[in-house]
Amino acid sequence: MFDPDLRLQEVIRQIFARFNELGSARQVLLSMSDEGIHFPRPSDGARLTSFEWRPIRYRNVISVLKNMFYAGVYAYGKTGRSAEVRDGRAHVTYKNRKDPLDWDVVIKDHHVGYIDWEGYERNQAQLAKNTFGRTGGVKSGRGGGALLASLLCCARCGRRLHVVYTGRKPRPVYRCDNPNLLLGRKRCLTFGGRRAEDLVSDAVLGVLAPHAIKAATEARAMVKQTMEDKRAVLEMELSQARYDATLAERRYAACDPDNRLIASELEKRWEEALSRVAAFEDRLNAEAHTLPDIDIAKLDGLADDLHTAWKEVVRFV
Repeated sequence: MFDPDLRLQEVIRQIFARFNELGSARQVLLSMSDEGIHFPRPSDGARLTSFEWRPIRYRNVISVLKNMFYAGVYAYGKTGRSAEVRDGRAHVTYKNRKDPLDWDVVIKDHHVGYIDWEGYERNQAQLAKNTFGRTGGVKSGRGGGALLASLLCCARCGRRLHVVYTGRKPRPVYRCDNPNLLLGRKRCLTFGGRRAEDLVSDAVLGVLAPHAIKAATEARAMVKQTMEDKRAVLEMELSQARYDATLAERRYAACDPDNRLIASELEKRWEEALSRVAAFEDRLNAEAHTLPDIDIAKLDGLADDLHTAWKEVVRFV
């Protein structure tokens, strides 16, 4: 069954929901870090009955996404031992990761999960694609204003094109550097990027234009849902902070005031808990504003303005 702590449940659900929306574990980390979301860490070892909440880290996000336990799957025998002979002696190593096909036990639908098995497999496929530089990957190039970085392949050798920036006002140039770098041969091809990017942009905008109004409405609904989810997490954080403050107050009140060493420390913890309550209240008040309702009549010209808006965005990249 799910852990009875609703705050713990929500933070795990948020990881899966945001990965489904953003498609990147790092982007999930950045969005949750910007909102000050914490992640539980067991404070009692393997018993897992009490938790300490700390700022979320990348390893928390990636461990949740890669752990099939959250998909309702029980697995046993994921590691094994390996023996080899070194200098005439047998050396045995343990906890060697095995291929999933060689695991001893895999039981699907063993318990209730946050996602289903199909969702887990989609997540693993997306994480694999996000690996930078992998053949067939979809991750964009690192930095720069080129629109098609990492998306174009050479028509001759099939390798991914590289991007360089030239000129006083740097402009992207796509070229196949692999024969030159690896074999010392001439480059397969080189061409300026602006013309190719304009052709691709026009084709994409031509497809999107008829759906611009519907997309804007759906985008607003998605933003609204994201804000509601964010507010739910903040409310749970505030509830926990208030409980901690109340507990600290009771401990301070139960302390003998003559025992100054303990009393001063308990008073300090009480003040820290109250400051956390005030911080979460301020954040909730800042999130209290609501999105304005969309006037569909004002969106009639959005399809015509889509091309102009895109040009303005590209101009500032």
